[in-house]
Amino acid sequence: MDSETPFDALATLRAAGHPVDLLNERQRQVFAELGRPEVELLNSIKTRLDAAAGEVEGQDLKLV
Repeated sequence: MDSETPFDALATLRAAGHPVDLLNERQRQVFAELGRPEVELLNSIKTRLDAAAGEVEGQDLKLV
């Protein structure tokens, strides 16, 4: 990314597959104000959760 281009947290989150457009305006504003390290952390967590999804999605939890 060009050093003169401002960081766009929402665009970066969208590109990583986060459903930020489903958030209300106030919530979206919070995400828009995140810095690059915070967004990178969220994306890292999402990547790890997505990788684990195949292992845990097939399990069925039954509460009595």
